[in-house]
Amino acid sequence: MTVKFFKYHGAGNDFIIIDERRKDILNHITKNHTLISELCHRRFGIGADGLMLLLTHPEYDYRMVYYNSDGNEGSMCGNGGRCLAAFAYHQGIIKNKTVFLASDGLHKAIIKTDNGQLSSVSLSMNDVTEIKETEYGLFLDTGSPHIVKFTEDILQINVDSEGKKIRNADTFKPNGTNVNFVTIVDETIHISTYERGVESETLACGTGITAAAIAASHKGYISKNNIEVNAKGGVLNVSFSPDLKGFKNIILTGPAQKVFEGEIDLQHFDIK
Repeated sequence: MTVKFFKYHGAGNDFIIIDERRKDILNHITKNHTLISELCHRRFGIGADGLMLLLTHPEYDYRMVYYNSDGNEGSMCGNGGRCLAAFAYHQGIIKNKTVFLASDGLHKAIIKTDNGQLSSVSLSMNDVTEIKETEYGLFLDTGSPHIVKFTEDILQINVDSEGKKIRNADTFKPNGTNVNFVTIVDETIHISTYERGVESETLACGTGITAAAIAASHKGYISKNNIEVNAKGGVLNVSFSPDLKGFKNIILTGPAQKVFEGEIDLQHFDIK
């Protein structure tokens, strides 16, 4: 079976996207985690941090289903959500606004253009009502679980080594956590993230960037409610409204770009 795919990235966080309105493809993809991991493999497959399916939905513009590069279905992916909105825009499925369903509920996205070209995608994130102090840093859920660890210089951190230790700590079993190392300079966040499911550092993580901005505000390290975040793959922005219950009106904004599209024959992979 030959499948058409699209490759997108949001600040270097890259994804395979399949427009899943053919149920035969869905059956192959969702019943075979090995296939997903092989498609995401950077040497033997297309290469990506994750794979997304766009499915029809009776009430909303579409449904987002996300898989990590290890082949397992993942929790919410912020950059993935922004890239899927960009894809839906490019395909004419939506115009400049959308409401879609993801694993953690409804999300809204707004597409901004410049001279007819997509320039950024803003994505609404769920409210954050609980932030816990742990021995590893602040723990919060922004659609996916995250530890935010503040440090003087993230360039001195071995993200893969240190991130793996925290990700697999007994405190966060059985599912583990994503881990963000954060340095703040002049009220600007610099971040490196170890992502579970990818099991290594990624160039950007949307839910991690959101978690870092919320955590920095919670600790009083940044006074603004509109924060620039520098990931290794690019610059994103997080805005929010603090209240007595936590943080609401959270918006993640950044680039979302198409890289290429193609077709791949699934018979070359381990289909069962």
